[in-house]
Amino acid sequence: MRLHLVNPCNPLVGLNKIKESRWNRYRVWQPLSLMALAGLTSREWEISIIDENLGVPDYEAMPRPDVVGITGFTSQANRAYELAAEFRRRGVPVVMGGIHATMCSDEALQHVNTVVTGEAEGVWADVLSDVRRGALKRLYCGRHTDLAVVSPARHDLLPNRYAFGAIQTTRGCPLNCSFCSVTSFSGSDYRHRRIEGVIEEFQTIREKHVLVVDDNLIGTRPEHIGRAKGLFRAMIQARLRKKWIAQVTINMADDEELLALAARAGCCGLFIGFESPTAAGLAEVGKKFNVAKGRNFRASVRRIQRHGILVAGSFIMGLDTDRPGIGKRIAEAASEYGLDILNTLFLTPLPGTRLWGTMASADRILADARPTDWQYYTLTFPVARYKNLSCNDILTEMDTCDRTFYCLPRIVRRIWGNFWRRRRPLIALFGNLSYRANLRLVRKAYRQFALSHAEPLIHSSVPPARINDSDPVIPHVAVEHSVRPTSSPASPGM
Repeated sequence: MRLHLVNPCNPLVGLNKIKESRWNRYRVWQPLSLMALAGLTSREWEISIIDENLGVPDYEAMPRPDVVGITGFTSQANRAYELAAEFRRRGVPVVMGGIHATMCSDEALQHVNTVVTGEAEGVWADVLSDVRRGALKRLYCGRHTDLAVVSPARHDLLPNRYAFGAIQTTRGCPLNCSFCSVTSFSGSDYRHRRIEGVIEEFQTIREKHVLVVDDNLIGTRPEHIGRAKGLFRAMIQARLRKKWIAQVTINMADDEELLALAARAGCCGLFIGFESPTAAGLAEVGKKFNVAKGRNFRASVRRIQRHGILVAGSFIMGLDTDRPGIGKRIAEAASEYGLDILNTLFLTPLPGTRLWGTMASADRILADARPTDWQYYTLTFPVARYKNLSCNDILTEMDTCDRTFYCLPRIVRRIWGNFWRRRRPLIALFGNLSYRANLRLVRKAYRQFALSHAEPLIHSSVPPARINDSDPVIPHVAVEHSVRPTSSPASPGM
C-alpha cells in the first residue's frame, strides 16, 4: 500500500523557489506534522512525504498512491483543494487534516473525501484500516493525545535540503490570546512528552540546527519551568551537539538558571511575541505576561542575550488601538528593546480564534471571497478592516516599520554589537539579511492585493495614505498559527 503525505505550498509566498533565492532555505521549515503521521504508520505502507515548499513535483510521473493525506494552514487551503481535485480525478481518495480542516471542516468536506479534525494520533490507525477495506468515513474526530506515549516523527523520510530540523516536546497553551488558534486546536492544558523520548528523537535529526516548534517551550507555571530545566539538563548530558531555536514567552528572562541551562543545552535563539508597543494594545490581545507590573522589556531582552542567545521579537499591526504612526513606533520599540530580529505581522482573523468571531460578526473581514482569499491569510496581508487604518494606510505603516528597522545602518550596528559581545554574529547576520531579502519577494502580489481589496478605514476620519507605485510597499513572508515562524502544524492533525 502506498501513502503520499503532502504539505501544499502557497503560490503567493514563493518559498518553493529555493534555487532563485538562497535565503529561502532559511525560511522553509520541515512539515513536522506529516513526519509525525509517518511515525504512526505501520511499515507495510510505502510512505512519501512531499513538501511543495521545496518544489512542486510532477505528480503524474510518480507512482499512483492508494491514499493521499494533505495538511494545511488556512493560507494553504486553496492549494490543498487544488491538489485534492487532481488526485480525486485519478480515483485516489484524499484525506485532509490540520488546523484549517479542523476549524472549517464543512468547507473542507466539499473538496476532499475525508476530514480528520484535531490531533490524529487516536484515529490515524482507523483511517488507514478503513482505506485498506475501501470503507473510508467522511469524518474522523481526533482528541487531545497523551504525549507520554506519542511515537517519534520519521526524520529519515525527508531530503537533506533543510537548514533546520524540527521537533516538538509540548502541546497546548493556557494564554488563549484573542488572535491565536493554538488553544482552540491544542487546548489550554500544557502537555509534554517524556524527556527520554525527546532526547531519542533529537538524536535522529540530521541537521545541526533545530527548530523546537512548541508554542511555548517553557510554559507558564513553576512545574512547567521545572520540566523545561529537566529537559535542558538531559540535553546537556546527552551531548547532542545541536543548536536550536524555540518559541517562549517573555517570562523566560525571569529565571537565570533556566537561561543558563538553555544556553548550555544549545539554545541559540528565542522567538518572543511582544505583540504591541503600547499597554492598551497588550490589554486588547490579552498578553498577560507582557503587561506584568514593572516589566522592563529592554532589561529582559538583555538578560537573555547575556547568555549568548539571540532574541527575535514579533509585533502585530492593526489592533483597534493602533493609529497612524504605528509602523515607526513598532520599529523604534524593537530597537529600544534591543531585539536582534523583528517580525511584524498584520492582525489576521483566523478561523477558530476569538478574533474571527468578533470581526466576522462586525463585517470586518476584508478578504472574504472564500476559499479563493484564503491564500492571503499568511499574516502578511491586511485581510481585515482595521479601525483606524485603511488598507493603504496599514501597508504604508508596514513599509515604514520594515524600512526603519532593517535599514543598512541599523543592521550594521546590530551585527557589530553581536560581534563585540560574541553573541552569534553570523546567525544574526544571516537572520537580518534573510529578512531584508525576504522583504523584496512578493511586491507584485502586494500591489495586486491593494488594488483588489483596498477600502477606506471603518471608523476614523483620518485620510487614507497612498502607496507610491514606483516605490511599492514590500511584504514579509511568514505563516499563521498564532504569530509563529512555523509553516506546518506540529501536532499530527495531518
